[in-house]
Amino acid sequence: MLKIQGLTKSYTDTANPVLSDFNLEVKRGEFVTLIGPSGCGKTTALRIITGLLKPDTGSVLVDDKPSAGPSHDKAMVFQHFNLFPWRSALKNAAYGLEMQGVSEKSRLASATEYLRLVGLGNHIDYYPWQLSGGMRQRVGLARALAIRPKVLLMDEPFGALDALTREQLQGMLQRICIEQNLTVLFVTHSTDEAIYLSDRVVVMGVKPGRVIAEFTVDLPRPRSGYDWRANPEYARIRGQIWKLLQQQIERTEAFA
Repeated sequence: MLKIQGLTKSYTDTANPVLSDFNLEVKRGEFVTLIGPSGCGKTTALRIITGLLKPDTGSVLVDDKPSAGPSHDKAMVFQHFNLFPWRSALKNAAYGLEMQGVSEKSRLASATEYLRLVGLGNHIDYYPWQLSGGMRQRVGLARALAIRPKVLLMDEPFGALDALTREQLQGMLQRICIEQNLTVLFVTHSTDEAIYLSDRVVVMGVKPGRVIAEFTVDLPRPRSGYDWRANPEYARIRGQIWKLLQQQIERTEAFA
């Protein structure tokens, strides 16, 4: 489905690239999370994949076809909502379809459908300033889903939310992914969030950013409450990821 091959990216110092030989494959219907220390290139990789940045070398393929720039095949959900304050939730959710030239009737009907899916069916006429942070992020998710992308890219979408709201949205996202059979590439700093949501967790190293390990999360779905954390498999994966991250953080500090 999604193949990233040999990505390299430098901003100023080509001798110290942010990414070097970054390779990853995400299968159809799979939820994969990138995790790693700050500065390891997670967001840079995601922005290259979505077409917002151009790599120095490497390629991005969707269904074995080159996908170098922004396209209808990919949709991005950002950490900081990025909603237009003068547009209602409905018209924000319909924005991507509007940019595709979809008729007003069709795009508003589709946006309404996805706002209902994320639990905002009674708030379609609200403006961003009338919505909580969690509700605004639901609008951002509805906007991304409305274009029916082949791959959903999510860059720390719950990072700015309080703990309770974050858990609520994690549960909502898990439900939607199961119902819609979504293909997702997700970025987070949270080991618990990565394990909870993912089929596979990919750990990135630093100096330069690259894949150093992958973990398959063989835990039954749906995962809810705290019961799933009592599973020995959860403790095993979490411990191994934590150890790797600590090693990378120590390596980063050694370069400081």
